[in-house]
Amino acid sequence: MSEDIMNCTIGHEIHQYLFSCVYILVLLVGVPSNLYSLYHAALQLKQNNELGVYLMNLTVADLLYLASLPLWLQYFFQGDDWSHREWLCQLCGFLLYENIYISIGFLCCISLDRYLAVVHPLRFTSLRSMRAAWLVSLVVWLKEIAVGVVFFHHKELSKDHKNQSVCFEHYPMQPWEYPVNYYRFTVGFMFPLAILSISYLCVLRAVGRSAGTLPDQKMRIKQLVSSTILIFLVCFSPYHVFLLVRTVLERDCNFITGIFNYYHVSLLLTTLNCVADPALYCFVSESARRGLYRVIARPIARILCCRCRRGNGIPANPVTDSQEVATDENNGHPTVMMLTHTSGLNNLQTDDLGKNPIFITQTQGKTIIPLNEQINGNSDTCADGNGKPSCAIGMEEQSRHKE
Repeated sequence: MSEDIMNCTIGHEIHQYLFSCVYILVLLVGVPSNLYSLYHAALQLKQNNELGVYLMNLTVADLLYLASLPLWLQYFFQGDDWSHREWLCQLCGFLLYENIYISIGFLCCISLDRYLAVVHPLRFTSLRSMRAAWLVSLVVWLKEIAVGVVFFHHKELSKDHKNQSVCFEHYPMQPWEYPVNYYRFTVGFMFPLAILSISYLCVLRAVGRSAGTLPDQKMRIKQLVSSTILIFLVCFSPYHVFLLVRTVLERDCNFITGIFNYYHVSLLLTTLNCVADPALYCFVSESARRGLYRVIARPIARILCCRCRRGNGIPANPVTDSQEVATDENNGHPTVMMLTHTSGLNNLQTDDLGKNPIFITQTQGKTIIPLNEQINGNSDTCADGNGKPSCAIGMEEQSRHKE
């Protein structure tokens, strides 16, 4: 198969130095961290938590892209000369862009799931079921794969001025790329950004209206939602901005030469998503943080202290679990509250199977039983001094009157 000729002379030194170093770092950090996230996502699935479905799919997308990085590294070490078959170039490029938009899709799924859990706790429960989560995940995968197959079936190998085979780069931009890039920017980036922004603004407003929630608890919730938006903006915004600039203004080789390094740095930032996703998951998951403490922090502390601490190595602060509960206050209308328990409370019981702990709390003469499903293990809200709910977070009504 004949190869296209690249009309512009472009220096690829940024690939040999910056890209190679970052890709090696992403591989060393991204593979174990994503495998760790995959394990905790599986734990969420065992608990029938629909959030685990989205987290697992997000992690699988990252791992598929990480599997292509060794081929990209070989390509960079050879001076941007693709030595494999063209279908491998197409596959690597396909995995690159699929990782971007599948990751964006599942970030939107997670944000909408949190929005429903916080702002509409007792409504739309069917949308927050395991069956709905798997169905939505299937739709995301099929949609992005179909778009990728339709848009990226063109030739992806070109010859540069050194007669080297350049993979997945077209300078100047090909005519078929213009509508694809406009679609990426509007449907692939701006629409998900609007969903993320609106969802988390509503979550922040719901938390801010909670007068009884402690300031440090409010801060942790705000840090959670802010970090998710920050990761989305840092990893994906620069690339889509430069993609739009190229699509609108790129007409000659002088413009391409001036924007080449900036565009490729923004493309490099999308790769950091493979490291940022596990970091976000570990941030929102209490069990994941405890696991990291046992695996990383505790051994380091032992080495520094030159002695082993006795006990189970749990941090000084008691581990807390936030449970959703629903009461029938407010003239018979369901009111959802969140109680934060420590591991040392005496009101810990187990379910009929003796496996899952159940916290039973009494307030104002009522026995409040928490819902079995946790939001994410790190949602922090509380009740005020009178035992009344201070933050409307929950999923469905489940309460009993004390006999």
